[in-house]
Parts: sequence; C-alpha cells; structure tokens
Amino acid sequence: MRDAEDHGPTGTGGTGGTGGEDKAALRRELLDARALMPAGERAAAASALAVRALDLPELASARTVAAYVSVGREPGTRALLDALRARGVRVLLPVLMHDNDLDWAAYEGAEGLARAARGLLEPVGDRLGGDAVLGAQVVLVPGLAVDGRGMRLGRGGGSYDRVLARLARAGARPALAVLLYEGEVIERVPAERHDRPVDAAVTPAGVRRFAGAAGQEP
Repeated sequence: MRDAEDHGPTGTGGTGGTGGEDKAALRRELLDARALMPAGERAAAASALAVRALDLPELASARTVAAYVSVGREPGTRALLDALRARGVRVLLPVLMHDNDLDWAAYEGAEGLARAARGLLEPVGDRLGGDAVLGAQVVLVPGLAVDGRGMRLGRGGGSYDRVLARLARAGARPALAVLLYEGEVIERVPAERHDRPVDAAVTPAGVRRFAGAAGQEP
C-alpha cells in the first residue's frame, strides 16, 4: 500500500522493539527526511534516476516491465515510464484493490492515468489480473530504504509483499529493483519472516547490487 503524501537517514533499524515496531520507527525517520527535501532536489533526482535505471542491462533487454507511478515525495518515476514506453517496452502499472492486493493494467501515457484511492494515480485501461506481473522481466518496487542484504523497507501496507510472494510461488525470477534517494541505502533494515530481498537499488548516484538476493528462497 502506498499513499500520496509522505509523512531516510541513519537507519540501523535497532530501536529495541519488535520487527514491526522497528520498521515503524525507521519509516517515520525516512519519511521525515523526505519531507525536508526541496522540490528542486526531488526533480533533479527523478531525472537522474531515469538515466541510471535506463542503463540497467535488465531493462535494456526487457519486453515487459512492472513499474508504478510515483506520488507525493516518492522518487519520481514519470520520466522513466515514458522512456520505457518510447522504447517499445510494455509497462504494467499497479491498481490497488480493496484488500490491498494489486491488479495490473498497461501504461498508455500520462493521459491514461486517473486519480484513485489514497491519492494514487492508476491506469484506466483494462484490468489484467494479479498474475499479469508474472510476465515481467523486471519489477520496479517502491520503498523507503534497502540494506546491504537487499532487504527493502516498504510503506507497511503489504501490497508489494504480496507481489513478491506471488512471484516466488510461481517460480518467476524477474529482476527486482527499488528506486531510492541518496542516503536510503542504509546499514540495516529490520526484516521479518515474510520479507524478500531485491536484487538492486537505483539511486541518482548509481546502482547498488546485492549479491545472492535473487537466489534466496522465501
């Protein structure tokens, strides 16, 4: 689940509480840091992220990419979505369902997006079903931070945990990448049993890969 308004950073994740409590504290820290970023800095980061992501070999060869429309203070994805579509890549975007699981629909340009629940922007085209993500060669996931193991901190709604679990159950092995600001690749993200690692983090400064993440079992 993602919301349009962001409410990071040091981030060892060690507050002495449970995994869920540690995650909540770290989320607050990271969201507070994003709230302090000037609009110009966010715009520059979005442009740099598009350049860095488009250089990924996995994206260069991908026919289908599952991505998302950035909202609020998230690292911007609009330029990247348009660049992928211009390349002829089929871009799938999530549609949030009532139970926080994700359906998918094809991206047909900014004019094909509409405001949805929680301030999100979603495609208006035909719904393709939750399993549509299984056909993607690359899945770009939102997040607030990632650590050196590839463990990602999300917003806490569980939508992308379900996506990653669906991929694992089906034996699908797309490249998983999270788009972040500088300083959001941190020392440690609190991890729980259901969490799954990503393969890479893309920041405005470059790409950080996590050895062995793709081969880990759920």
